[in-house]
Amino acid sequence: MDSDALYRQLVQNITDYAIYMLDPEGTILSWNEGARYFKGYCAEEILGQNFSCFYMPEERSSGLPMQGLAAARRNGRHEAEGWRLRKDGSAFWASVVIDAIHDNDRLIGFAKITRDITEKRAQQQQVLKARDTAQQQSLELSGLYAFLNTVLHNIPTRVLVEDEADGRLLLCNHDARGSREDAQTMMTHLANDTLLARIRSELSQQHAGSSSELRLKLETPEGICRLKCLTLAIMDDGRATGQRLYLIDDITEEHTAQATIRHMAHHDALTNLPNRLLFGERTQSLLETLEPHLDQVGMLLLDMDNFKTINDVLGHQVGDELLCQMAARLRQHLHHGETLARIGGDEFALLVPEARDDNALADLAHTLAISARIPFQLSEHRVQTGISLGGVRASRDIDSFEQLMRCADLALYEAKRQGKGRYETFHPELAELARERLDLENDLRNALAQQELFLLYQPIYDISGAHNTGFEALMRWRHPVRGIVSPLEFIPIAENSGLILEIGAWALVEACREASHWPDDQRISVNLSPAQFGRQALVEDVANALAVTGIHPSRLDLEITESILLDASQHNIDILHQLKALGVRIVLDDFGTGYSSLHYLRSFPFDRIKIDQSFIREMCDSREALAIVRAVTGMGKSLEIEVTAEGVERPEQMALLQQEGCSHLQGFLLGRPGLATDILSQTADALEFRSPHAAS
Repeated sequence: MDSDALYRQLVQNITDYAIYMLDPEGTILSWNEGARYFKGYCAEEILGQNFSCFYMPEERSSGLPMQGLAAARRNGRHEAEGWRLRKDGSAFWASVVIDAIHDNDRLIGFAKITRDITEKRAQQQQVLKARDTAQQQSLELSGLYAFLNTVLHNIPTRVLVEDEADGRLLLCNHDARGSREDAQTMMTHLANDTLLARIRSELSQQHAGSSSELRLKLETPEGICRLKCLTLAIMDDGRATGQRLYLIDDITEEHTAQATIRHMAHHDALTNLPNRLLFGERTQSLLETLEPHLDQVGMLLLDMDNFKTINDVLGHQVGDELLCQMAARLRQHLHHGETLARIGGDEFALLVPEARDDNALADLAHTLAISARIPFQLSEHRVQTGISLGGVRASRDIDSFEQLMRCADLALYEAKRQGKGRYETFHPELAELARERLDLENDLRNALAQQELFLLYQPIYDISGAHNTGFEALMRWRHPVRGIVSPLEFIPIAENSGLILEIGAWALVEACREASHWPDDQRISVNLSPAQFGRQALVEDVANALAVTGIHPSRLDLEITESILLDASQHNIDILHQLKALGVRIVLDDFGTGYSSLHYLRSFPFDRIKIDQSFIREMCDSREALAIVRAVTGMGKSLEIEVTAEGVERPEQMALLQQEGCSHLQGFLLGRPGLATDILSQTADALEFRSPHAAS
């Protein structure tokens, strides 16, 4: 069991202390077993309530609970004692500690620890009462002394009375030899001489007066012991008696509980790495320490490649194990005071205090990337992944945690845009590109309303190349300033921003509307984005497109990529079955480029598969590419699935595909994408160029 799990178990199982977290307004967010034991409420009854419900009505009316939070907010900590209410209406005397928790000087909540000290208070009051009684009623001293002795020896607080003149110990309620077995604490192992020597040393340094409160940390055979000591000069009618009273409590468990809460607030629960909050604090502290030499501070953001795929296909337990192993592997390469943190689902961050120059940061990034590519053994699965990295070094213009994170994130975005598994260093042009993407996103929001989006149609032919069986709809954007914007540029923006949902629904209706004017034997193919599968409305969008245009469902082909089946696969397969039930045809695009292509052919009855154009481009020169094409076409015949070869540009490619028995062809050789008004004439003009004999 790792340290974080031990901390959690400690907090949840402690029954001597009520430990819970509050938001900045005092609402209860978490609740341990001790809190249930003291208060009488189970977690379901109290979570979401304001902590003032435990105070007396008159205290609530006076605003005392909020005054405590205000004091903790102002001073960092507030300690108090007072009567508190249980669920059954009974009251107990409570010792309360409220610690304020901040994130970069922003209050994010409070940690509250409550201990029932009703008995302890009563016992201490009995001690004081017994002392006063003994002074006032000397005739009953003998009987009162016996009573006092009984009380003293049955309270957990160690009570010592010392003669300040010669250091003699006049009273001791118990020590290591005389302590009851059921009252054993860390303090039990500390002798009185050891305690007094340490207390005297602290008092001399603080120039303590008649009363003082000390907090001590001492070594014992059982570990570190933390104590709270109240010292009082004993007075008689306002005159010092030359004697000093020491009341010593063991607060080790309370301190441990507070340390656990602090650890949980600053560390990732899964990997036990620092979280974003602690990472930010360390970054800002390093920047302030090295202010004259900011360029020594570097930051890397690391994003795991294909983690969502692994998590969805193999399960969250395997995904969690992969994250832990990745964290451990990355730590192996850190030797110069770097801080590795987990700041998101599959995103890590690295603070580098000795980044001499960009090359040093790049060398470290490449070392981590190479290490991350080594396969991981996860239970019975052997998994290979990688990381993309973005890096930046601090400067006079980039001198805060937020700026470093933003710049490193821009570099990481560029690394993933360039193909993942690589490293990019931040440069100012990346910020400009980000602004351009934002501008493009803003323009894209108005593109539909301004009728700037339009569709081109590329013909699809049967294997003979003579019969046009339909067209694939391809989206384009005519920007008023930039001109024609490539879909490779604006489709990812549409997907990331959610605009693809509205654009995709428009494309479905527009393509079906155009196809309604074609002959009944010609089909229209429309591409679906993985983002469209995130909502159930996709099925309604397709049904609406069929209804408003009147096109027969069998004439609509919906093209998907393997990524749709990788992401939340069962959910998406259910949607595919619902689409199939409408009567439309489902096409698997870019076949052969994904992770488990053959597996998907078993998971869903596709009507057609499209061989990725990369194989068609190389099939005349590469035996491996030709073998893949041959295998796919043969498999299509066996499974009675149509097979379309896309990217056919040369007559010899067409001849070879005809020889291999591919069922449909698509590519520039047969027809380029064109406007709806031009496609029929373009396909007619291209007939004479489609066969290798015509070209020879």
